[in-house]
Amino acid sequence: MTDEDAAAITAALLTSAREALELFHDVHVDDDGALSFLHGEVPCAIQAMQLAEGLTVLSLTCVVAWDLPEDRDLAVSAAERAGQGLFGTLGVVHTDRGMDVTLRYAFPAEGMKPEPLSTLLMLVVSTASQLRGELLADERTP
Repeated sequence: MTDEDAAAITAALLTSAREALELFHDVHVDDDGALSFLHGEVPCAIQAMQLAEGLTVLSLTCVVAWDLPEDRDLAVSAAERAGQGLFGTLGVVHTDRGMDVTLRYAFPAEGMKPEPLSTLLMLVVSTASQLRGELLADERTP
C-alpha cells in the first residue's frame, strides 16, 4: 500500500466521522483534516491514522475539565471513574495551573456507516460531558 492509499483511507474515514457528527454537532475541519467540535462545554477532536495495513483507527479526545485545583481526592475519583468506563480512557495531567482531565478513545472504524459511527461517538462524548458535570460538582462540594 502506498502513502497515497493510506492518506485516501484516512481522509475517507474522517469524512465518514464528519458526516456522523454533523447529525448532532457543528464540526470544524482543521487544515490537517482533523475534526473538532463541542459537545456541551466539552471540546473534542478526532484524528484518523493507519496503524497497519487494514487497521485504520479514529482517535477521539475530549477535554473533560481543565485548570482544576490540585486535589488528590479529585484525582483518585477520576481514576476510579476511569476504571468504570466502557468507552475511553480517562487521564489526569498535572500542569502549572492545576489538573486537566481528558477522555480518549481509539477504535477501528474503517467501513462503519454514519449511523452506527454517530452512535458510538455520541456514547463517548456523552460520557465526557457526564464526567465533566460530576467533576465540577465534586470540585464545588467541600
